[in-house]
Amino acid sequence: MRGKKLLFSVFWAIACGVIASLSAAHAAPAITADAAILIEASTGRVLYQKNADEHMYPASTTKMMTAILALERADMKDVVTVSSRAAMVEDTYLEIGDKLLMRDMLALLMLESDNGAAAAIAEHMAGSDAAFAAEMNKKAKSLEAKSTNFMNPHGLPDRRHFSTAHDLARIAQYGMQSKAFREIVGTENSVVIWQYPQKQAVFHNTNNLLRSRPTETTGIKTGYTRAAGGCLAASAKRGTTELIAVVLHSASGVDRFSDAQKLLDDGFSRVHMEKGPTKADCRRNIWVYGGTSASVSVSPIKDVYYPLLEGERVQDFSIHYELPRIMEGGIQAGDHIGDLIVRKNGQEICRIPMLAEESVDKGLNVKSLFAGIFAGLGIAA
Repeated sequence: MRGKKLLFSVFWAIACGVIASLSAAHAAPAITADAAILIEASTGRVLYQKNADEHMYPASTTKMMTAILALERADMKDVVTVSSRAAMVEDTYLEIGDKLLMRDMLALLMLESDNGAAAAIAEHMAGSDAAFAAEMNKKAKSLEAKSTNFMNPHGLPDRRHFSTAHDLARIAQYGMQSKAFREIVGTENSVVIWQYPQKQAVFHNTNNLLRSRPTETTGIKTGYTRAAGGCLAASAKRGTTELIAVVLHSASGVDRFSDAQKLLDDGFSRVHMEKGPTKADCRRNIWVYGGTSASVSVSPIKDVYYPLLEGERVQDFSIHYELPRIMEGGIQAGDHIGDLIVRKNGQEICRIPMLAEESVDKGLNVKSLFAGIFAGLGIAA
């Protein structure tokens, strides 16, 4: 009996030691932020989260969405005129009647975090903060940022203006897919030129990580108000791995940078990217009825990479497709047809949009007639 107790004690000590060592190996870094998340940028895989889905004030990280809409819907050569209302917004270098090109207004917005620039952009594009915020919310929902509600383009406090660390990471991830967005948020200093009155000034990016970690930091946006505390969406790249950290309500403006850097360092120590199938490997053909061709080829927008944590293997991941079996003619090249889904042990890791490689106009084709019969029989369901 004593031998069994001794054996059990030894086993328990070993087990506790193993558990302790595993816990130590994966212990999250100590941060001051009340909410935070760390994701792998290409897949969106969550590597760490803390209260990531709780509503928080986003402060000026709001401006990521303002910049996204401006880059997608406005001409960078548009002349933006500053109204009296925009000039009176808290924390702005702009004055009534100032005129800047949209590209300079965006530099002022994202580097200096100028609130007047946000208001001027919103008025130029939608006529008012409210109308622009409605467009911001539509875009947020399309990015699955469903726990976000924007009331203004700059992030000044409003109890109805909120987001989550998870939603902001989704928005940042989307923004960083744009070369123009990436260039702006990764710029340390920029000369901003006024069209009227004729003058210029140099502005420095408020993201201190661009100076403290210049070789790996790629962006993105700071935020701070008394209500929101220190906020930051930060991205960094080492080799082929890029990570995005979001911290909200850090203890101070300084702590937001150390909080984010701790998360990024921890993530880089735990994850690496392993190349999977190429776009060509994942090409699929879909039957088309009522079209000039009987089929259309679709492929993902990028090659597949697996974000592997310690102990994981490529074999742990699988690829699945959400695609229609048959479609009607009238397809344009570049149309979003469906998604490639990467799963790990059945859990979804990421989705990659699959686009049509060619156009298929409405029309007649002998083979497509058969496809139409299949569709009528419900075979395409």
